[in-house]
Amino acid sequence: MKAVPINNFKKTESITKGWSGDKKYCVTKADGTKYLLRVSPIEQYEIKKLEFEMMRQVMELCVPMCQPIEFGICEDGVYSLQSWIDGKEAEDVIPYLSNTEQYTYGLEAGRILQKIHSIPAPSNQEKWEVRFNRKIDRKIKGYTECQIKFDGADRMIYYINANRYLLKNRPQCYQHGDYHIGNMMIDNSGKLTVIDFNRSDFGDPWEEFNRIVWCVSKSPLFALGIVNGYFYCQVPMEFWKLLALYIASNTLSSVYWAIQFGQTEIDTMLNQAKEVLEWYDNMENPIPTWYF
Repeated sequence: MKAVPINNFKKTESITKGWSGDKKYCVTKADGTKYLLRVSPIEQYEIKKLEFEMMRQVMELCVPMCQPIEFGICEDGVYSLQSWIDGKEAEDVIPYLSNTEQYTYGLEAGRILQKIHSIPAPSNQEKWEVRFNRKIDRKIKGYTECQIKFDGADRMIYYINANRYLLKNRPQCYQHGDYHIGNMMIDNSGKLTVIDFNRSDFGDPWEEFNRIVWCVSKSPLFALGIVNGYFYCQVPMEFWKLLALYIASNTLSSVYWAIQFGQTEIDTMLNQAKEVLEWYDNMENPIPTWYF
């Protein structure tokens, strides 16, 4: 059994930001080189091993990212060592840039996502229609049974049920799992860089856009750029219809998910639900108002 990884470095700083259950550290070797160290419970060994291996595949596509360096078991569980990115968080930088720069970074984010989605899902992957319909059922049930309600939820549920047919025969690929401006950085050279692959999965590539709500709240132009960059400005109507379904589904579940974190988080999700309904004209128009 290896020693606790943090003991192998000259300097360690704990990182508390983020929703991950991993213990995260900025660690520095004697030569001054910084790394990101993530430590997870040993029970997650297989999940974390796959995550690390998939990150290596993404790295081989020349995606600008926190690069996987070392993986193993230690006294605290399972760890992964990744390259450290010197720079600033994208959500703290991009909203204050010129309109052109915000949109240009969005285009780059869309092209990066296209590369990530070039990795196919395993051949034995469960059909997306079956898998996501099960998720929809669970989310609607969770919202219906929780004590927090918001105006317009019935319209979302109606839209979701009326458009389930769109899930049939959807392709699947590797997904980052949480692709939005909050999981990106602008490094010291000005390059957009992707971080936090710890929610990676396999699924419909278009479902990956469900986190775009966080991009819109920070920079609608960045969100616009992501879509146009991914589709080379030729966005199919079916994408918009499916995205509205995915965002509506997420919005329902976010309300009861937030309860465990207190009123502030509940308010955040309720405000987001209100915004989503405004984008879609109460689910009457699948093309959101921020896409112009």
